[in-house]
Amino acid sequence: MSDKIPVTVLTGYLGAGKTTLLNRILSEPHGQKFAVIVNEFGEIGIDNDLVVGADEEVFEMNNGCICCTVRGDLIRIIDGLMRRKGKFDAIIVETTGLADPAPVAQTFFVDENVGKRAKLDAVVTVADARWLKDRLRDAPEAKNQIAFADVILVNKTDLVSDADLREIEARIRGINPYAKLHRTQRCAIPLPEVLGRNAFDLDRILDIEPAFLEEGNGHDHDHHHDHDHGHGHDHDHGGLKHYHDEDMQSLSVKSEKPLNPDKFFPWIQNLVAQEGQKILRCKGILSFKDDPERFVFQGVHMMLDGDHQRPWKDGEERLSRAVFIGRELPEEMIRKGFAECVA
Repeated sequence: MSDKIPVTVLTGYLGAGKTTLLNRILSEPHGQKFAVIVNEFGEIGIDNDLVVGADEEVFEMNNGCICCTVRGDLIRIIDGLMRRKGKFDAIIVETTGLADPAPVAQTFFVDENVGKRAKLDAVVTVADARWLKDRLRDAPEAKNQIAFADVILVNKTDLVSDADLREIEARIRGINPYAKLHRTQRCAIPLPEVLGRNAFDLDRILDIEPAFLEEGNGHDHDHHHDHDHGHGHDHDHGGLKHYHDEDMQSLSVKSEKPLNPDKFFPWIQNLVAQEGQKILRCKGILSFKDDPERFVFQGVHMMLDGDHQRPWKDGEERLSRAVFIGRELPEEMIRKGFAECVA
């Protein structure tokens, strides 16, 4: 799996700070070669001092990154990038502020040439702490961007009070309990928190799995202090109510028994074929019977991608776990279907 070039999709509502984040990535001396795909060079405002030569579609940055604008087709551009001499360490795709990230993310599942050489690493969403609540009310795209994310930067935190910030984070958790949240000002964040996240690796997500999604606990919040993951702030709800977003849900399923791949694959393929419009994002780490390696999968609507990741370590608990985020999820159907995949 590691020979594929990781792709980070950068999304966020207009003015939230995506460009600031992009300029940070492009100007830090990280010593890596990035290919950056932006929507429109004109409107994105990449810091011109960084740009070396800009022809119509591809321009070089003086720190070794190359940038190109998506005026045409994303697949064509990625294909062209892959053919260039001098490979890159990663590709970053910046979507327009109004865009639903789904079609961009799906590109890495749909096109065979692209899929062979690149993999979706993570969707990173920049949210404006001051305006997010309003946007969630009036802009469905803003909600999609939150629901879709693996990593969320709650940016411009200096412009809101602490109580407001906690409230915003509770709203975000109500939509997407699995994303890793970072509070930032001017998008200042260590790049490893944004790039090379290996979104497949649910372990990070499951660290912060909210207790209120665990099966069978009603609303008893006491037991969740047993998981001490050093994420105290995620569990200290400070008396805040949990938001359950009226039109987004998320659910997680797990099995301690190994799964049968001959049951699992037809089931998940059938599920996304039938219900894919409702499922924004799904991903999981699976333990198959008689298989020494962890299998990871992720999906965007109808598109699925999966691969063996690495051998299970000695003494590692071989749990299968998957998460689903979407609208009007057929929860019973998913839970029952997953349970029936046990070997």
